[in-house]
Amino acid sequence: MEHKGKVTLMQGNEACAEGAIAAGVRFFAGYPITPSNEIANVMARRLPQVGGKFIQMEDEIGSLAAAIGAALTGAKAMDATSGPGFSLKMENLGLACMIEVPLVLINVQRVGPSIGMATSPAQADVMQSRYGSHGDYATIVLSPSSVQEMFDLTVRAVDLSERFRVPAILLADQVIGHMRQNVRLPAYEDVKTAYRREPDVPPEQFHPYRGDAKGVPPMAKFGTPYHWYANSSAHNEDSFQATSDFVVSKALIERLTNKIEKNRQEIVEVRGEFLDDADIVVLAYGCTAIAARGAVLRAREGGIKAGYLRPLVLWPFPEAEVKAVSGKAKAIIVPEMNMGQYVHPVREAACGGKAEVFSLGRPGEVFSSSEILQKIMEVKSVV
Repeated sequence: MEHKGKVTLMQGNEACAEGAIAAGVRFFAGYPITPSNEIANVMARRLPQVGGKFIQMEDEIGSLAAAIGAALTGAKAMDATSGPGFSLKMENLGLACMIEVPLVLINVQRVGPSIGMATSPAQADVMQSRYGSHGDYATIVLSPSSVQEMFDLTVRAVDLSERFRVPAILLADQVIGHMRQNVRLPAYEDVKTAYRREPDVPPEQFHPYRGDAKGVPPMAKFGTPYHWYANSSAHNEDSFQATSDFVVSKALIERLTNKIEKNRQEIVEVRGEFLDDADIVVLAYGCTAIAARGAVLRAREGGIKAGYLRPLVLWPFPEAEVKAVSGKAKAIIVPEMNMGQYVHPVREAACGGKAEVFSLGRPGEVFSSSEILQKIMEVKSVV
């Protein structure tokens, strides 16, 4: 299959897999689960064509473990799942954060909890994507709102995971994963993504957990003269010594968190429209953002000064961008297909601004632009 740059009709999950191939992913481990299966199907076909490896593991736990192992040997690795599988991966997600393994984990969300509704969309894994594994750590979580972004943000997830030596999560949903749109595919040889920084000192001087100015350590491939231990216990910079020293543990946890949080200016990405004069701003992500933008356009046609804000990166949270909006607008509405999750950090960021924050949440049912427009009208009457 030759890609010299073309426009083609694709499903969201197919675009995700192609984005991974374009970004240099050459290892995929997965386990079948609706509604993410098409990603694995495409990767099973495409990876052998580009010299990569595909493996279906015995379960969801094993699939992320395999991706971690492949990444340790130097491969760009990926795994894909949905809600119940995402829950099963939380232990190994914490492991990947602790040993600082770059990889990409796709979650095409569906209704939960537990088995829930396998073919119905949801956006209820937002908090789990940030806080699902125990302890203090940070991840990078991206949210596509179109089939094109399933391609583009998968590429960006690979790049960010490698630059910051951290798992990056693409938090999609069943609507975006299964809908079809035209996608502009670049020439794959023109797609440039980072590769984890490797050590440039002799092996005896290598410290696998000593961060650079950004807090990101170099990473040596397993099997090279650079011997190091993927130590899941609290550890010092040389990796081999587990520790019960709270000073060492605190420094480690702070670095794991701060290498993301303190470099958010390189990671956070938002899209906004009509924010300069907006009285009411609708903040939405994923498939809900499609209806939200339609509602904003219809509101403005009706003379309401509505604005639109969409985070492409959910975590780290776009605090400065939300604060800026809350300082101008009278209200922020957060529609999401859950009982109200992302609205909480929005409220926290808006605290001190003049905007009142309103939640419009419901599980498992796609919003129409008319429903969000109705909420805009209700809010307009009280602010």
